[in-house]
Amino acid sequence: MDIASILLIIAGLGLFETISSIDNAIINAEVLSGMGKKARQWFLWWGLLIAVFVVRGFLPWVIVWATVPSLGPVGAFTATFSNDPHIHQAIEAASPILLVGGGVFLMFLFFNWLFLEDKHYGLRGERFFRQQGVWFFAVVSAVLSAIVWFALQVHPLMAFGAVLGSTAFFITHGFQQNAARQEEALLNNKGALSDTSKIFFLMVIDTTFSLDGVLGAFAFTLSVPLILLGNGLGALVVRQITVSNIERIKKYIYLKNGAMYSIFILGIIMVSESFGAHIPNWVSPVITFGVVLYFFIKSKKAIT
Repeated sequence: MDIASILLIIAGLGLFETISSIDNAIINAEVLSGMGKKARQWFLWWGLLIAVFVVRGFLPWVIVWATVPSLGPVGAFTATFSNDPHIHQAIEAASPILLVGGGVFLMFLFFNWLFLEDKHYGLRGERFFRQQGVWFFAVVSAVLSAIVWFALQVHPLMAFGAVLGSTAFFITHGFQQNAARQEEALLNNKGALSDTSKIFFLMVIDTTFSLDGVLGAFAFTLSVPLILLGNGLGALVVRQITVSNIERIKKYIYLKNGAMYSIFILGIIMVSESFGAHIPNWVSPVITFGVVLYFFIKSKKAIT
């Protein structure tokens, strides 16, 4: 992998992490507004270190290690930069399980947004799908059934990976829904909880929301160090947005649309690669930049 590819992957990861964490940044900003200065500073600095190294570094490492246990803990971290052909063969053999699971998770995330979430309608047809919300479970069930059927023709563990991806979606979706209710309670009763409790709440929320970015990162690369650098860069940007520009970011009403369409495309890429399609490393970051740029320009026009 040449230096240009590495830089493009890191930049794409940083952008994807940033846009997929906008909702998280808004929650952080609203909860932080009711906290003391010392608690805010602790969360913004120490919380950043935990978010980058513990969440966005630890999770990808554990996922790769669990997918390819033969690598061991050190090999799972350094595998991409190893010259050992056996390591690359092991990753290539196990990667379809990881990719299909992550792809299913991202596709379910997109369909949930398309059918069930309130949104600013950025493209023709979004309003129609929102009005057909009752079909969400039918659509994702059909998608999962089709993927599992074709995966069984390749390898049973791929089918299990797809089911695991859907399970991860529904578990994290439940946590996120509960987080939304807890946030509303916190904002309505700002003095009811201590700053320490609010910090703990924000750390749990950050971990829950980070799973989208962590799984989406595998559409860019399977390299844990690159994921750590790219997602860490995105987490740093999100913290800066939380501190100084959250009201301005809220005005860009179609950024969430860009994030979700990027998630959908990355999900398709991951599922396609799991079935053997060869997609160059530059495709995911270039598509992410293109989709986000389109909706950024659309948002800017809506402001003016």
